[in-house]
Parts: sequence; C-alpha cells; structure tokens
Amino acid sequence: MTDNSAYLKAAYFTLGCKLNFAETSTIGKMLSQRGISRAAKGETPDICVINTCSVTEMADKKGRRLIRSLASRYPGATIAVTGCYAQLKPEEVAALPGVDIVLGADEKLRMAEYIDSWLADRKKRVEVTPFLDIRRFQPSCERGDRTRYFLKVQDGCDYFCTYCTIPFARGRSRSGTIDDLTAMARAAAEEGGREIVITGVNIGEFGKDNKQSLFELLRRLDDIEGISRYRISSIEPNLLTEEIIRWTASEARAFMPHFHIPLQSGSDKVLRLMNRRYDTSLFRSRIDMIRALIPDAFIGVDIITGARGETQEEWEKSLAFAESLDVTRYHVFPYSERPGTKALQLGDAVTQEEKHRRVGELTRVSDRKTECFMRSSLGQTRPVLWEQPSGDDRMHGLTDNYLRVEAPLRQELINTITDVRLEGIHPSEPEIITASHISS
Repeated sequence: MTDNSAYLKAAYFTLGCKLNFAETSTIGKMLSQRGISRAAKGETPDICVINTCSVTEMADKKGRRLIRSLASRYPGATIAVTGCYAQLKPEEVAALPGVDIVLGADEKLRMAEYIDSWLADRKKRVEVTPFLDIRRFQPSCERGDRTRYFLKVQDGCDYFCTYCTIPFARGRSRSGTIDDLTAMARAAAEEGGREIVITGVNIGEFGKDNKQSLFELLRRLDDIEGISRYRISSIEPNLLTEEIIRWTASEARAFMPHFHIPLQSGSDKVLRLMNRRYDTSLFRSRIDMIRALIPDAFIGVDIITGARGETQEEWEKSLAFAESLDVTRYHVFPYSERPGTKALQLGDAVTQEEKHRRVGELTRVSDRKTECFMRSSLGQTRPVLWEQPSGDDRMHGLTDNYLRVEAPLRQELINTITDVRLEGIHPSEPEIITASHISS
C-alpha cells in the first residue's frame, strides 16, 4: 500500500443477492485494515468498488448504468468491478469508461491486493478464472454498516438449471467447514451481533464437498451463545428436509420462523424444462408441513413468468398453483434470456408484453397474500430487532417472522430485541407495520 493510503476513502456498491452484500462487506473490512476508510455520505471517494449481479439482462444493465454513473460523477476515482457480471463478461466490463480493475469470482476477495498493485503502478487489471477452475471457498461474515451479520457458508452451484448462469458465474459447489464457520459466528457474537443471515448460492448443498451436512451446521450454530437469531437466506425445496423443518419448529433455539424457497414455476412441465429437481407435489408438501408445524412462519417464494415452454396452458397451471399455496409473498421475475443457457433451445419465446402481463397477475396474487398475512398479525406482540436508523426520526426492525416494523426512534434500542405490539399497516408503505408498547 502506498504511503498516502491512510488518506484514501472508498465507496462500496452492491447489486443483487445477500451473498454479494456479505462479500462486499468483507472487501470493505480488508481495505479498512490497509488504512482505506469508508467514504461518508457526500464525500468524494478515491476508490469505488462495485459488486455486480448478472442473474438477468436487467441486472447487467443496472451494472453498466451504475459504472457509467460513478465514472462520470467521480472521474478521478479508481473503479474496481467484480461479481457475476464481471465474471461472465469481463471484456465488456473492462471496456466501460473509467474501469481500472475487473475481477472474477475467484479473485473477488483478493480485491485489496489488486488495489495495492493498481495504486503502485496504475496498470489496468482484468483477472478472471474460468468457472471450471474455481475451487477455493472464501468465507465471509460481516455486517458492513448494517445491524445483521451475513455469514457465507457455501458458494457455487452444481444444478445447471437451463435458464441460469450462476454456475458459470460462481463455479462449482463448495463449502466452508463447520469449525471455521462456527468460529466466525462466535466472533460476530463477541462484536455484539445479535442476528446472522446464512448465505450461499445453493445453501442446501453445504458439505457436499467435505462430507459434512447443512443440518449439522445449523445445530452447531444454534449452540453459540450471544446470537439470538438466525435466518437461512434461501434454500431449494428438495434440500429443505423434513428433518430441518421439524427441528426448526420444535427444538431450535434461535432459528426464526422464516423461510425463503424458490419455486420458479407452478407447472410440472415447465419445471422439467427448467431442469429443476422437484415437482409441484414436493413443493406443496414442504409448504404444508411448515404451515402445520409453524403457523405464523413467513414464507417467501421466488417465481418466474414467461419462461420458454410456458404456453398459455402451462401459465394458467402455474398461476393456479401459486394461488393455491399458503405462502406470504411471491418474488416475481420475468424470464430473462441469458446467453449460453440451454433454455434458449426450448420452445417458443414468450413476448415481453406477455411476460410483464403475467408478472402483474402474480404480483397481485402476492399482494393479496402479503396483506392477509400482515393483517392477521395485527394485535400480536412479537420480538423485533431494531436496526441502524436511516437518518430520520423513525427506526425500523424485523419481527422474528420477518415483518418490517416502524416506530419512533429510540437510539438506545438499536441492535436490541424488544417486544412490540403490532398496531397497524403503514398508510403510505403497505409492507411496513406500525408498532407501539415497546418493552425492553
């Protein structure tokens, strides 16, 4: 690091998933250990680190737009780009104005070293390991400027769903070890962390490469004193075992009544075309089991509309299946054509107009289910972890079952868990509940 590095400031920008956020926070910590501080709001950064997503074409566009905007706003800043977009299209990223460093998935958590080199010689770096050669697991457990910690336990994916580029962007499935990950969780507890979100690309595959298991990891994490809450960011339905659901319902100390499970389609034919590893019957059985054992659980579900092969008939089956499930919220995405995926060889394409019409229908289904769940929660008293305020006179937090709550700011309650009475739905923000009767 150069002599004036202690005076440098960096700004961090994350697009995409919680795993990306965890990794960006780790990069920030590594740079801070080299004397590079985080740029405060309104300050001009010397370094911009951008961690990109590439799950859809829109994600690529957002990445390009952000890079161009930063290059225009901060023409003197070093711009370093990493993440899935950088892994999949490094030459395209490197050609964008102002970009100085482009790093792939295997190089991402060595960002500090590459910035060291850039500051020393100002030579452009483009370093991307081919996805089949990505073997290292690089753990992270950070919270950045947030309240909750994000613990990366697994990376990569071996599923190769026909519509998805993630295996090409992240490499094959690989995991940390239970001993290392529990040590990181203990360190988070010692730093005052109260909640940890368990992140990964395909978390259910944890331990596949080292003869350990996700269930064993969850049990070990649950024993760590000081951590009051855990959440699994997302888990495939075929890997969310009945054993995990029963344990969460009856034995787990700190695992919250909150599940996020990708469905992707409610049509068995489309699921087969997607190369998903379950059918609608298995998916329904998981939802029904959660509802029976944990009635107040928040269940979020990912679903795609307009995939190749989703004819009008299959779309109607998917919509009917989605309407029939007792879930809390759908995260609805229009199918995005991704270069190099097998889905491009499947059936006729659905028009953009029709995709977005279907998105609208499913979004209305989701809105009804979410409102019903929220209204059924009013009058309850539930524990809330209060998060860092965003600068106004209000504070926000999450209940154990993942409802976002707002209350008047009380600074002494930040990063504490208090019981609150859920009073009503926010008049202008329908996904927020207003609270009162805060008790410490």
